[in-house]
Amino acid sequence: MAKRKIVMATGNTGKLREIEQLLADTGVAVIAQSMLDVVPAEETGDTFVENALQKARNAAEQTGLPAMADDSGLVVDALQGRPGIHSARFAGLQATDQDNIDKLLDALRDVTERSAHFHCAAVFVRHAGDEQPLIAQGRWYGEIATQQQGSAGFGYDPVFYDPKLNRCSAEMTAAEKNTRSHRGNAVRELCHLILADWGVSGGSV
Repeated sequence: MAKRKIVMATGNTGKLREIEQLLADTGVAVIAQSMLDVVPAEETGDTFVENALQKARNAAEQTGLPAMADDSGLVVDALQGRPGIHSARFAGLQATDQDNIDKLLDALRDVTERSAHFHCAAVFVRHAGDEQPLIAQGRWYGEIATQQQGSAGFGYDPVFYDPKLNRCSAEMTAAEKNTRSHRGNAVRELCHLILADWGVSGGSV
């Protein structure tokens, strides 16, 4: 099909790279909102879906294009679901990935029950006022490792251990991660919904 343009409401280059790979063969051109001088939305929602919709509507309003956004985070059972929607700023508003990892490992220093999952809510709005947005969600179950492993990926990838693959997310190839991950599952489902909404069959997502 002819290329359709969607603005992707993220400033996270790692996340954008993953989504571009997932959508590479769908005929959808993904444009980062930073390329269109979009002022990022404030994330004031109480859930992943609310935050994703805020970001998507903001990007659509400023560009006039359909917009996709996701909000994702790490949910740790022993921490009563934290860091959750605050994952990117777990150690503070200006926290780096390493700052967040250090705080997480410190919080779990003497904890043996380390089950956790990544959660992703991916949304698509046809325009800023879209009252029937498309929404897909995905989860990736695993546990928190006691030390960092691997150098790929971003965020909490070096300490998120997948028992089925017997390694941390940061030790996986992009293809392996996209097959297993919360974002991969959510974006694949969302892409199917978008193509169906546009009346387009097929697609390789």
